[in-house]
Amino acid sequence: MSIDLKTLLAAVDARQGELVDLLCKLVSFETPAPPARNTGAAQDYMASYLRELGAEIDIWDVHPNDPNVVGTIKGSEPATHHSLIVNGHIDVAAVEEGEPWETGPFQPIVRDGFIIGRGTADMKGGLAGALLALRILNDHGIKLPGDVIFQSVIGEEVGEAGTLECNKRGYTADMAVVVDTTDLRIQGQGGVITGWITVKSPQTYHDGTRGRMIHAGGGLFGASAIEKMAKIIQGLGELERHWAVTKQYPGCPLGSTTINPAVIEGGRHAAFIADECRLWVTVHYYPNENYADVVREIEEHVAGIAAGDPWLRVNRPTFVWGGTSMIIDRGEIFPALEVDPNHPGTKMFMAMHEQVTETPVTLTVSPSVCDGGWFGDAGIPALIYGPGTLKQAHSVNEQVSIAQLVTYTKVLMSFILNWTSSKKA
Repeated sequence: MSIDLKTLLAAVDARQGELVDLLCKLVSFETPAPPARNTGAAQDYMASYLRELGAEIDIWDVHPNDPNVVGTIKGSEPATHHSLIVNGHIDVAAVEEGEPWETGPFQPIVRDGFIIGRGTADMKGGLAGALLALRILNDHGIKLPGDVIFQSVIGEEVGEAGTLECNKRGYTADMAVVVDTTDLRIQGQGGVITGWITVKSPQTYHDGTRGRMIHAGGGLFGASAIEKMAKIIQGLGELERHWAVTKQYPGCPLGSTTINPAVIEGGRHAAFIADECRLWVTVHYYPNENYADVVREIEEHVAGIAAGDPWLRVNRPTFVWGGTSMIIDRGEIFPALEVDPNHPGTKMFMAMHEQVTETPVTLTVSPSVCDGGWFGDAGIPALIYGPGTLKQAHSVNEQVSIAQLVTYTKVLMSFILNWTSSKKA
């Protein structure tokens, strides 16, 4: 390579102002989800920026006015050199009326070494640094041997899985880096799946019949769906405690596998016995678990509860798991991502971090979730690494450190250069 890495890293420092301006530009696009359906202008800007770098652009609507953008920078020797996906989401957390922002969530402020605005930490900072890294490589005339596939996706904040849509469209690579909020740690993640458990009576009864259901000799084989759901909730708590005792994963606090009874809906009127009850649960599981196996465990446990109850034995609970969107069908899946510390890509990323920062790298598990799990689900080795802290993500007056943003850009640029210049085994 005609340009050494020190020259490229110095270029990031020299173009810090450009990096700040780029992030402020991205923040100025109002892309909160919910309500969503508002990323069209921001994604057009992303596509235009990537075109200037010579990328082949693929843009398609996942939902109306919520398109995915994929820019592929073709390598000079793609058959023999590693390819890379750089992935981030353009949507940001919702903004509630009356929140005490200094100016406005989409009117960024640069002050005291920080950029303030919605999405600075989660995660337009990651997108801005990745874009500038690619521009600096391009401006120095560097033709990467391997392909770089840049994905700006929608819907992460509401479980609409723009990344999954990229997978379905056939995008794959030898490695993926999700540039979400990690405070410059390399992270995997546990998984999350939501589900609805429903208990339903085949017949509706007047409130006046309750005495015949609960007293000796009443002779009416009926039940309140709400009361039966209470038994299921108690049983889910027992399973949750069993998991806490029997399951663990390095880097995760004990008891991270949880079953949260988040929302309960049931009954129709005070004059009726509740003939239906629905429970919305959120399930967290470890990076080495699969959501299908976790769901099976829960369903088998609830089936055991039902088998021990005369009415539930006949009126079995039903289940609906996951969904396409928290704002369409009130459901979502975030698969787990287990980072392999011995994968060549992970080792190289760790080396780049340590070379640039001159500090040891931290490899850990995120306490939150992002789209990174969809790469693990597709069999694509991946890790999560980006600027910003989880404390700032989704917060009022959300902010990111400019110094950290610069460091992140250097690390990512170094990895892009070295990974796509390395030959496949």
